[in-house]
Amino acid sequence: MPASGARLRKMIEAGETVLMPNVWDGFSAKLVESMGFKAALVSGAGLSESRWGKPDLGIMGFRESLEGTKIISDITSIPLIADADTGYGNAMNVYNTIVEFEKTGVAGVMIEDQVWPKRCGHVRGKEVIPSDEMVEKVRAAVDARKSRDLLIKARTDAAGPIGIAEAIKRANMYLKAGADLVFADALLSAKDIGRFAKEVNGPVAINMGFGIRSRPTTPLLTPKQLHKLGVSVVDYGRITSAAAIMGMRKALEKLIESEKLDEPVEHDELLVSFDEIQKLMDYKRWMDIDNKYEAKK
Repeated sequence: MPASGARLRKMIEAGETVLMPNVWDGFSAKLVESMGFKAALVSGAGLSESRWGKPDLGIMGFRESLEGTKIISDITSIPLIADADTGYGNAMNVYNTIVEFEKTGVAGVMIEDQVWPKRCGHVRGKEVIPSDEMVEKVRAAVDARKSRDLLIKARTDAAGPIGIAEAIKRANMYLKAGADLVFADALLSAKDIGRFAKEVNGPVAINMGFGIRSRPTTPLLTPKQLHKLGVSVVDYGRITSAAAIMGMRKALEKLIESEKLDEPVEHDELLVSFDEIQKLMDYKRWMDIDNKYEAKK
């Protein structure tokens, strides 16, 4: 099978609009793959919030992000794009970041032009570094990769603090510096998304966040609508984590209610079965391995 980066690059070059739900742990990664999605985004926000219980404010560092990404990459076969925040420093740090993340086997690595410590692209107070500084980071990232199959995804957060024209300008600068895919976060309208896709001279990614629920900082559009606008990759950076919280909350609410009941009430609609969990975790394969090497009695 070709390297994951080569497979993802082929999808993009074929004109597909690639849907990338967020993955952040074993459950989310295995579920996304089992449901037939062709690729996924390792969410920095998801890692920070689920593993450390800390918000997406640049609190999680390089090593924690790298470790979380490697765990997910090791248990999936679909192409993944890793979220390396700002690259954790200057261009030299970016170089090292790409070297280390490439070893995890991901298909691509995303770096962004926010000031460190960065924050979620959909909250107030974002600042961006000078575009020339980000260009050098992109150049360092491109030089650092051993294989051209590794996609370098350059993100700009300039649309919010400066404007859509600046985001387009920066995206084209990053492509010229060698980025394979560019991403403008928090575009406020379908018109802005269409303009970005039209005026940027290469493949573009857009963040649809929750995917099936709107939010004030980005319009909710379908994959078909985004494809018509010229979008190559759609990130759903919050869909699985938000769904997991909602699912756990609903189940726990029923558990609280059960304290007042004289007889149990089943809620199959809120929980998968034990067998489904075992299947998702590839239980049979591991038991076959266990049986193969079990000592003779």
